[in-house]
Amino acid sequence: MSKNLKLKAARAAKDMSQKDLADAVEVTRQTINAIEAGDYNPSIKLCIAICKILNKTLDDIFWRDDI
Repeated sequence: MSKNLKLKAARAAKDMSQKDLADAVEVTRQTINAIEAGDYNPSIKLCIAICKILNKTLDDIFWRDDI
């Protein structure tokens, strides 16, 4: 898996820390860190929750341009 820089950029644009986003979607900060690092493939339910908080679409955050 590759790093999810789009998630990191969208989170930063909202001035949210990993902990802020994690709290908002009810996961641990480590989960958000792992998603951003490309070490964890989140469920579609978690992807949707993240997108709702960040006001982004699934394509905005999770579509991979490198495949």
